[in-house]
Amino acid sequence: MLDDQYWTNRYINNETGWDAGNVTLPIMQYLDQIRDKSLQVLVPGAGNGYEAAYAHSIGFKNVHILDFSPVPIENFIKENPNFPASQIHCEDFFEHQNKYDLILEQTFFCALLPDQRENYVKKMKSLLNPGGKLVGVLFDKEFAKQGPPFGASRDEYQKLFESNFQIQTLEPCYNSIAPRQGHELFIILVNK
Repeated sequence: MLDDQYWTNRYINNETGWDAGNVTLPIMQYLDQIRDKSLQVLVPGAGNGYEAAYAHSIGFKNVHILDFSPVPIENFIKENPNFPASQIHCEDFFEHQNKYDLILEQTFFCALLPDQRENYVKKMKSLLNPGGKLVGVLFDKEFAKQGPPFGASRDEYQKLFESNFQIQTLEPCYNSIAPRQGHELFIILVNK
């Protein structure tokens, strides 16, 4: 089971290959074009929270981060001492209760066991306001070694999301970071 201790150990042992060290370009460019900075935003599985820190730095006031492990949360607080404490959540994503206009997906889906995917979709739908968006990147590949990360294909994502979301965008990501170039899809999914 990939519980909070599993992820804590990965951080403690510096086994964080998913950590890009900064907000990734697809998320940055998406956030840059949003004018309404009052949106309620969630970054689940936030890790060190680069996306949330960036959003907050450009004027988003209602950005929330959520992670299972206390280690990245502590890292985030050290790096972002002025970030509102009430918007930092150290808890299980599937237990989280709130409503959001935008949820950012950045290496969270791929960290979940494949048998959790249906529950991920249901939980995302329940956390988003009507018309709210799930936006970010998903791996468009299968990995040679047993994950995490766990990959999938565009067709698998289409089948998984189409009954609960209007698929506005599910296309190859043109601005992925170098190690992920050609292996990511950019998604904009609208809560039906």
